[in-house]
Amino acid sequence: MKGRKDNFFMARALELAQQGRGLVSPNPMVGAILVKEGQIIAEGFHRYAEKKHAEVLAIEAAGDNARGSTLYINLEPCSHYGRTPPCLQRLIEAGIVQVIAAMEDPNPQVSGDGFRRLKEAGIDLKVGVGKEEASQLNEAYSAYIRLRKPWVILKTAMTLDGKIAESNGHSQWISSELSRARAQQLRFDCDALLTGIGTVLRDDPILTDRTGQTRRRPLLRCVLDSHLRLPLASRLVQSRKDGGIIAFCLPERDPVRQSLLEKEGIEVSSVPKKEERLSFDSILEELGRREITSLLIEAGPTINFLAFQQRVVDKVCCFIAPKILGGVRPLPFLGEPGFINLEGGVKLKFSLIEQVGPDILIEAYVYWDH
Repeated sequence: MKGRKDNFFMARALELAQQGRGLVSPNPMVGAILVKEGQIIAEGFHRYAEKKHAEVLAIEAAGDNARGSTLYINLEPCSHYGRTPPCLQRLIEAGIVQVIAAMEDPNPQVSGDGFRRLKEAGIDLKVGVGKEEASQLNEAYSAYIRLRKPWVILKTAMTLDGKIAESNGHSQWISSELSRARAQQLRFDCDALLTGIGTVLRDDPILTDRTGQTRRRPLLRCVLDSHLRLPLASRLVQSRKDGGIIAFCLPERDPVRQSLLEKEGIEVSSVPKKEERLSFDSILEELGRREITSLLIEAGPTINFLAFQQRVVDKVCCFIAPKILGGVRPLPFLGEPGFINLEGGVKLKFSLIEQVGPDILIEAYVYWDH
């Protein structure tokens, strides 16, 4: 019975944490509840702009009633000075008698230390309730805090036979309106979006987050543009007021083109080559320096293959429409040269298979053999 109650209360903490979507990056999404005599007496979730952490907000909401209560939280309480003082002391001073946490904080400054100090203070501790759900919720934060590079999701929409566009490049619309709305939610969940110059020249997209939901910072839009061909009159350039735009190019770029783009408010960033292509690792390092925790790739066959070839994709989100194009001319999901054999190909683990309107959404994690 106690285990079922723990699962119930942790589910509420996770539900609260999700209210921080779009509002906390580069911090994790954290929800906290205080429970006393089987009843929730206070709640809180983290919002970056307000600085205070979820557990502190819950303690403040409970006031003196926090004494003798149990804290349910989806991430280890912090024990270090950052934008705020450590939360551990507030827990001790408030008289919390038990902490039930879903997972350890992957931040090396915290990892395990918060739990250790709770035990030293005589607070009963239980870890692991709802761990799988908590880990998935903050997978981007976990990757970023360990590697200082964004978590990379590659999203695509394709026909049943793996085509992402007609032979003339036209792709509107392979997937349904419901799927496109779901794809917009992916944009909302990410800090940055990346595409290739080929997609920009062909489709003239804006690449904005059109969910209408409140986010802490605008979606950063990135274009792989080796030779700075980004048209000044493109809808992307003309929408620069909707959020930052970076054109990643080769070091030997045209200074005149660079100057023209920069006058339009486009940032130009040169990155080194990797096997005659732009280095994704260098791009991710640069985005990491900007505290970008998650990157969504929405591109064509060439960039899709390059991302897999350079082993930077962490997760795939694929919308499969009940349509078939056939032939060799329609554009495939991955471009040339492809992988030579099954052993050298991309290995996935499906995490979600769901019907979205007439389409099927498949989400899968990528496993690289290092």
